[in-house]
Amino acid sequence: MKLLKKTTYLFSTLLLVVLMFQSNIKAQSNDECLQQVSIFAEYAKVKNYNAALGPWREARKNCPSANAAIYSYGERILQQLIENSEGQEKDQHIEDLISLYDQWVEYFPERKGVSEVGGIMGKKAQALLDYEVVETKTIYLSFKEAYESDPNSFTNPKHIYNYFKSLHDLFKQKNPLVSEELLFEVYEDLSEKFVKEGDNYSKRLDELINKEDQATALSNVEQRNKKAFGSYINAFSIFHSNMDKIIAREASCENLIPFYQRNLDENKGDLIWVKRATSRMYTKDCTDSDLFVTLVETMHQLEPSADSAYFLGYLTDKSGNTQEALKYYQEAIELEDDAYKRATILYRLGLEFKKANNYSAARNYFQRALKDRPSLGKAYLAIANMYASSANNCGETQFEKRAIYWLAADEARKAARVDPSVKQDSNKFIESYMGRAPSKTDIFTEGMEGQTVTFNCWVGRTITVPSLSK
Repeated sequence: MKLLKKTTYLFSTLLLVVLMFQSNIKAQSNDECLQQVSIFAEYAKVKNYNAALGPWREARKNCPSANAAIYSYGERILQQLIENSEGQEKDQHIEDLISLYDQWVEYFPERKGVSEVGGIMGKKAQALLDYEVVETKTIYLSFKEAYESDPNSFTNPKHIYNYFKSLHDLFKQKNPLVSEELLFEVYEDLSEKFVKEGDNYSKRLDELINKEDQATALSNVEQRNKKAFGSYINAFSIFHSNMDKIIAREASCENLIPFYQRNLDENKGDLIWVKRATSRMYTKDCTDSDLFVTLVETMHQLEPSADSAYFLGYLTDKSGNTQEALKYYQEAIELEDDAYKRATILYRLGLEFKKANNYSAARNYFQRALKDRPSLGKAYLAIANMYASSANNCGETQFEKRAIYWLAADEARKAARVDPSVKQDSNKFIESYMGRAPSKTDIFTEGMEGQTVTFNCWVGRTITVPSLSK
């Protein structure tokens, strides 16, 4: 019995020593991993990727789950290796990068509790496309998997665009994987995705614009954020526009009408399908067809909404019953609780009244849209265009008629200030309007420096003539 107790004691002691030894080894191993991560991260931060390469490889090999920096910086390290190599060596680095994305998803699928799988897999699909290592079908399926696995983190505008482009390329190749129905379904889905992601940044930008409008200075961080938000908004706008261009042929009225007509019976109970079809036909100006009327009525029957009320107003307006149309338009505005969606409706209304040359009503709707969405630069540009178009009808003298271009230029400047996606167009308009406004010679000759010009037409605005010293 004593021997048994002694043996048990010795075994327990030995086991404790072994566990302590293993624990020390593990702690030492963890310390070495963290040291390697720290070393390569410091080099990578200053873009010295050659020096970072060795310790990065050691960390990735020995402790792949130690830190997410292994993958975020590893991506940059491998991209530089790819850029500076050729042939078989380059192919090996590309293969390594692709496997890095798979490891990234395996070990660090989340950041601060939020999934990043869609974004990481989108990077993998983009790499397959950039380095031309697989066929179009595989690229498309990679983007598709990235988007469908985690749409919330699949937000890179370039990835969204290339997802659709790879799908469209397969459609043009008549690949049986892509039907016309799938093409339009994904197109509508990604169009909404572009709008949603762009709006997310616009809302954040609007907060800063409102702060500036209240004469509150932005902090350095807010200034940087404002610039960053603007860049994102511009990127979403550009890639969305590019996506529209590549499907322009398929999305013509000539193709849309028979397509939606063919699929109407099957989908007339699907509210999302009906909404998308109605919106697409409206956007493409296919509104003279009986199908558009049917879609609007079906949409309103399925679920009366701000959009359906707007389209009913549009049809009523087209039939010549403007007063009845206004009732529908007002209903559309009242039914929409979301400020951004309401701004879209108000902007549409502004365009309709502008088209009808009812500039006063159009401006009212544009200004209401801007109240809901301060970064809606195209509303300012529309107002600027109406001012410029009224030059011959506002003012008594030639000087006064041309002075309205100063007002137009001011509106265009507002557009450029709040909306980076229209900045390039805004600058062109500003240059054009200022070129048509009175010159310094005109101001001097007419003796108008510092004088005010009042426009008693629909514009109803007063402007002070600039100083000759400016």
